Amino acid sequence: MRGIDHPLPAGSYQVITDEEMIEGLSFASYRRVATMIIVPADSSHGSRMEMFSIGSVDLADAQRIDASTPDD
Repeated sequence: MRGIDHPLPAGSYQVITDEEMIEGLSFASYRRVATMIIVPADSSHGSRMEMFSIGSVDLADAQRIDASTPDD
């Protein structure tokens, strides 16, 4: 995934999306302003975590590739 300089182990990851309300509309609508993923830190010092900013298209591509990979 672009922006992450090391391979990520298989598993579930927390994804955070930051959205802001679009003002001036007659209905509630939001726009995504950031997408972040929390991954284990690349270190041997316990259970440290890192947060990386990722593109929503990169996330969708990774999810599509993951879904198409057969389970072993």
